[in-house]
Formats: sequence, structure tokens, C-alpha cells
Amino acid sequence: MFNEVHVFDHIYNVTMKLIELEKLDELTSDAQKNDRKRKNFNFHDVDDDPVQRMLNAFEPGTYVHPHTHTNPDKREVFIVLRGRLLVLFFNDKGEISRHVILDAEKGVFGVEIAAGDWHTATGLEKGTVVYEIKDGPYIQVEDKNFAKWAPKEGSEEAPLIIERWLKELNL
Repeated sequence: MFNEVHVFDHIYNVTMKLIELEKLDELTSDAQKNDRKRKNFNFHDVDDDPVQRMLNAFEPGTYVHPHTHTNPDKREVFIVLRGRLLVLFFNDKGEISRHVILDAEKGVFGVEIAAGDWHTATGLEKGTVVYEIKDGPYIQVEDKNFAKWAPKEGSEEAPLIIERWLKELNL
């Protein structure tokens, strides 16, 4: 059948899925109302899909606990569709080692993050939405290895560290 993809012993139904402005606006609205200041929409139908694909809205001030994807190793890709996304990389001590600002208007569209790279991301302008691709399957307890040197999501320290990183980078 044309709408099926066979991967090992799994069959995944595949239908065309559009990324339209209406969906970006809906996600942005949801992210702005959400305490986390983010919202995602999955294109993959099941968690064990070998390629996780989603839209992810990042509003300014959203905090993603710095993490790696190891054990098992997984790559992650962000492609900016709208707005500006700051992606930070850290060494093992929690010091910023490099950063990139995804900004389609400036010709910086995406970044592929290698397995094992400590990283986080935050929106730099309202309405930022990216297309995110990550190796699957998604198993919540194995998905991320969180940095012990960074505050947990939802903590009082989380907004302060974002401010510190932005100041350190003169943003």
C-alpha cells in the first residue's frame, strides 16, 4: 500500500501533512497561555516511530532544562519556520561553549545537534516556531539526560539563568 512505511517489523501509516500558518498561529497562542511558554504538535503518530517529527513553539522566557540525548544516542534538529530561536551549547561544567541564533530572515535556518551535546533553546521573539526532528523512539525515561549543573524546569532559578545567559551573550 502507498500510505505505509515498513521499518523493521513495524508498519507506519504515512499521509501528507502540511505545515500551515493557521497551525503556527494556534501553537503560538497555546504557548503564550502555557506556563512553560512552549507548545508542541507531533507529526509522528506513535512514540515508537523511529523519526520523531513535531512543530514546537518557543516563546521568549521559555526554559528547557539543559540536556543531552545519550544512552541511547539521538540527534536532534531544529529548523526555524518563524521568529528567532537561541540554541545554547555547554561544556560539561555548564559553561556556554557556543550558541547559534536561528533566524530565517538572516539566512540561518537550522541546526543539527549531535548526540551527547549539552544544549537548550529559548525563543528570542514572540511567535517563534520550529520544526523539530529527533531520532526515535520516544521513551520518556530515556529521552533526556538532564544537567545537574542547571536548575530544574519550573524552579524559581530557571528564569534567572535565562536572563544570565542572555546577558552573557549580549542579547
